[in-house]
Amino acid sequence: MGKKKKILWFSCGVTSAVACKLALNKYGKENCHIAYIKIDSAHQDNKRFIALCEKWYDAKVNVYQSEKYKDQFEVMIAKKFINSPFGAPCTLELKKKVRIEIEKQIDFDGQIFGFEFEKKEINRAIKFEEQYPDSKPLYPLIENKLSKPECLAILESAGIEKPDMYKLGYHNNNCIGCVKGGMGYWNKIRIDFPEIFQKMLDVEEYVGAHALKIPLKDLKPTDGRHETPIAPSCGLFCQIEFEDIISDKVEPFINGFEKTKERGAFLSLNNLQKQQQ
Repeated sequence: MGKKKKILWFSCGVTSAVACKLALNKYGKENCHIAYIKIDSAHQDNKRFIALCEKWYDAKVNVYQSEKYKDQFEVMIAKKFINSPFGAPCTLELKKKVRIEIEKQIDFDGQIFGFEFEKKEINRAIKFEEQYPDSKPLYPLIENKLSKPECLAILESAGIEKPDMYKLGYHNNNCIGCVKGGMGYWNKIRIDFPEIFQKMLDVEEYVGAHALKIPLKDLKPTDGRHETPIAPSCGLFCQIEFEDIISDKVEPFINGFEKTKERGAFLSLNNLQKQQQ
């Protein structure tokens, strides 16, 4: 049996890109497997971003994709379902199931995730580790107290221009037409990607349901927030699973982080918490 590897999850977002770089520097590229789950509704600029990151890493980004569905619209049409308080089926079909298959294929002893050092992200990381302990998650950005703006600065210092979705004003490089976006998000999609907006209109009519509290056809251009829209980050699990479940470990973790003595390894949150005691 060969040596176990670290699975590095690359999402074409700035935080995952830097998390992968930190892991490669720590463990060596021969001990790492970079995985990217492709969805056809992502921005075409992602190809450029992947190529530049591969050059920066001096390592290949391995591309995977669901064998059944190419994008969220295919999932919604097949399932005749769009969204619920418990999550979106597109995340399950396009990302979660693919991740589980990759975990079966690779003999791993840790997985690198790009959660940043920010309260909501730390909460997501804690809840993820509690619900999926066998995934052996590691969080280099949280350990190194790196935020998304700091990750962006690291990329820029490496000569890597941020993905186009960020340039357009989106906070995350998600699929275009994320069902978790709010009114402001969809009004911006209407302007930036009118064909995607129309596609979602058609899906809503076919399914008989809608992503927002109102059908998109009733969305007024003045509805929603008009500052930079925030679409929830769509990772390898659905954020809706965790966003309303605030762990009582978040505040103690943040307050006790400075007491953590050991550094130099990417530790799970459970191990970091043990060191704080």
